[in-house]
Amino acid sequence: MEKRVAVVGAGISGLLACKYTLSKGFRPIVFESTSTIGGVWTKTVETTKLQTPKAFYQFSDFPWPSSVTEDHPNQNQSMKAYLRMRWNLGVCGGGTGEPFSSEGKWKVIVEDKQSLSTETYLVDFVILCIGRFSDVPNIPEFTPNKGPKAFHGTVIHSMEYADMDYESAAKFVTGKQVTVVGSQKFAMDIAMECSNANGIENPCTLLYRTEHWNFPDLLPWGVPLAFLYFNCFSELLVHKPGEGFLLSLLATLLSPLRWAYSKFVETYANKKLGLYKYGMVPKQRFLQDISSCLIAVVPENFYDRVQEGSIILKKSLGNFGFCQEGILVEGEVSPLTTELVILATGFNGEKKLKNVFVSPTFQDYIMGSQEAILPLYRQSSFATVHMVLSNIHFIQALHKWTNSTTSCDWIFREYLKLVHLRDKMQMASRASRRHI
Repeated sequence: MEKRVAVVGAGISGLLACKYTLSKGFRPIVFESTSTIGGVWTKTVETTKLQTPKAFYQFSDFPWPSSVTEDHPNQNQSMKAYLRMRWNLGVCGGGTGEPFSSEGKWKVIVEDKQSLSTETYLVDFVILCIGRFSDVPNIPEFTPNKGPKAFHGTVIHSMEYADMDYESAAKFVTGKQVTVVGSQKFAMDIAMECSNANGIENPCTLLYRTEHWNFPDLLPWGVPLAFLYFNCFSELLVHKPGEGFLLSLLATLLSPLRWAYSKFVETYANKKLGLYKYGMVPKQRFLQDISSCLIAVVPENFYDRVQEGSIILKKSLGNFGFCQEGILVEGEVSPLTTELVILATGFNGEKKLKNVFVSPTFQDYIMGSQEAILPLYRQSSFATVHMVLSNIHFIQALHKWTNSTTSCDWIFREYLKLVHLRDKMQMASRASRRHI
């Protein structure tokens, strides 16, 4: 009997999951909550570009078209539909709290956002490709009476800014004193757009707490960063949880090389961007930031805008809150006067993933143990921990599409083994009943 696979999300990971679902002979059905494919790439600001070279950010069977000549393009032109999809459908969860039907299948309830009607699908396997960087904003917690309601201006999350079209976004910030809270890639992109709209007449303030290693490109002194950190040898340089004596000894002996790699990259960033000049040299080593996925390619001419005064960098040494005039930074007497605050504070990916399920039990299962080194790793998939969650998996693309490609291939190889094992157990059960 043909197996039916539900793919939730039609972003990068969702498209790759569809491809592998078809290649393994399964029947996919894709649920997408918006009216188009592409995931987070459908809601970007105008200045956003790929941070990864396009050669690492393409489908293996659908490369970038020859018309895209930039190595870091700003539009994802290679997104194409692999199959007919269901649009404007939001997954509501597992119904009454019983995620499985009597047939041992997942019960997926979806709501049509246009007609508000619901429909239930029974599927054998679910792949969650909902991503972690959208839909559920991460809003800082504020002390009583110092939240956004105390502010007489406007406070929005970067998600709301990205939802606007380019022209509307430009009009929204033009002529206003804007403060962007955050220091990562999206915060810098928004600050650049505010600088483009207002210049030095109304400079944009970038309020941040921690400096991170940022770069003009991923070619420190002409050497691709992947040669230093994204290969098998680089894994030997770092200590890993649960490693044996030999691996621990090797990582210790190679620690001078690990330090040299970081210093090599850090001197490049300091030289090219002048981080010392702007007080933006991080205290932590580069290895710590890249291990935490906290590095970014700065927008072109970003520090030129800082030098001319259209972008102001302001560090917060503690928490912040709101007052009528603007933002109260901890340790400062005078408030930071502003009219518009854009919170580029990221997203709550864990909450988004848990909300897919109606059952609290399965919400706990999908997140895994908080004491685990990597709570989501394998534990939410196959029978290593929870047999009841053996036919659901969560994947997402990180800096390269090859991550999702590898995940999809692994999913179906393991799932085919699981299906074969389950079929053999069912056959053995039926045979034993016949002999009773």
